[in-house]
Amino acid sequence: MNATALAARLLTERPRPRGIAGWRHAHWLAVGTVCLGAFLGQLTASVTALVFPALGRHFNAGFAAVEWVALAYLLVLVALLAPVGWLSDLIGRKTMYLGGFAVFALASLGAGYAGSLGVLVACRAVQAVGGAMMQANSVALVARGVPEHAMRRALGIQAAAQGLGLALGPSLGGLLVEHASWRWVFWINVPIGVLGILAGWFLLPRTRTGPPPAAGAGKQLIAGTGGPLTADPGTPPAGAAASLPAPRAGGAPRASAAASPPATVPATASGARFDLPGLLLLTGSTTALLLALSTASGLPLPGWAAAALLLAAAVLALALVRQERRAARPILAPGLVNTPGVRSGLVVSLIGYLLLFCPLVLGPVLLTGAGVPVARAGLVITLLPAAFALAATVGGALLPRGWSDVARCRAGAVLAGAGLLLFALLPVSGAAVAVPLLLAGYGLGLLLPANNALVMRAIPAQCSAVGGGMVNMARSLGTALGTALPVLGVHLAGPASGGRTVLLALAAVAVAAVALTRPVRQA
Repeated sequence: MNATALAARLLTERPRPRGIAGWRHAHWLAVGTVCLGAFLGQLTASVTALVFPALGRHFNAGFAAVEWVALAYLLVLVALLAPVGWLSDLIGRKTMYLGGFAVFALASLGAGYAGSLGVLVACRAVQAVGGAMMQANSVALVARGVPEHAMRRALGIQAAAQGLGLALGPSLGGLLVEHASWRWVFWINVPIGVLGILAGWFLLPRTRTGPPPAAGAGKQLIAGTGGPLTADPGTPPAGAAASLPAPRAGGAPRASAAASPPATVPATASGARFDLPGLLLLTGSTTALLLALSTASGLPLPGWAAAALLLAAAVLALALVRQERRAARPILAPGLVNTPGVRSGLVVSLIGYLLLFCPLVLGPVLLTGAGVPVARAGLVITLLPAAFALAATVGGALLPRGWSDVARCRAGAVLAGAGLLLFALLPVSGAAVAVPLLLAGYGLGLLLPANNALVMRAIPAQCSAVGGGMVNMARSLGTALGTALPVLGVHLAGPASGGRTVLLALAAVAVAAVALTRPVRQA
């Protein structure tokens, strides 16, 4: 068997066993498999901040260097979500999803054995490749395997799995660091990845009946000539994972594409070229900005490097705007950004994840600096994502029935700002910060789902994949800034004073989110 035949055989998706495929509730097994990936991705996002102090001590590295364990993952994830979605159209979503579990598990194994900080950062970048392979296909697999009448419930279950992973991360990380080793924070992903591969092999429906194109796949990825999946005509387009908002209490389904006005961005025809220059410019500008913040935070680079990196970030951002205005299939779609309600909604999405991840990074530093044991600090910080997950899934039931998404956004931003303000003003102890963390987390859990619903309502249905991709990018950039800014504050003014300054600034940013939230019209 030659290499081409072997590759075709390995990439050909296998059907589920007949006994499983014929069971009338088999779609819930597929949802459960997708939930494993959703849980794993969010667990990784929230557990990493707890190991920053331990990594700094082990590798004798500063906070500004250690933060790249998180930033490298986020940058690669942002860069790969769009091209991985396109590649999935060529190879098959089930194949890519299972491959994502494999890459994620192997990279986690390597991260646990890393002998230097550079190797650990590299393993995290590879880990993000696997994360992108899973995240770009998760909702599409749910859409492929779940009947229409069960779709909203299935997406709600997936959101709950994400919330569970986000909530367990800090407490699990604290326990592993204190009672085992920081290496187990990464090794714990390996058995979950293996379980995901086995479950996906037997429980996920195939998305392609034959082997993928054997030649020219890379050219098709760039030129955009791969065409639709032959076995999955109903699967949402690449990027749809972020385009379907989480279910909300009292929410109505989106209007159909037929009822929407013409798209405000160029049609995404199969012959349109993939916007590779735009992707490279976006990645370059974001990387330069984060490197500039890290340099100002103590990364050992020359003094002029921060100014040079900021200048490079600005130049690349301007080039990105120019490129997106002329691209046939832009990844940021300026025409769509200018749609009323979309630009402000994307900014609110970025702010929301900035407010969520800043305390996740800053909280362990403040608590352990005040003498709180690592395991207990992890349990306390867990209150923030736990309240977020609770509010995002069932929190709307506690609000007045007639509240609109705008009212939910504003109330959530006010609660989040109040919680962060209390966190800044109260003495740092496990008991004192519990209520502020619960308040902030619950507010963010109200804010973000309602804001996503507002953004997607303002976007024409035929542009939902592009719009969903922009929401995903705003979320990732907010997470990256939420990791970098606390490090800058701690470096400039010390943990106590710098941490309080950052928290006060976050409370002010929450007020900006209230002002930016406006009613939108259904597209």
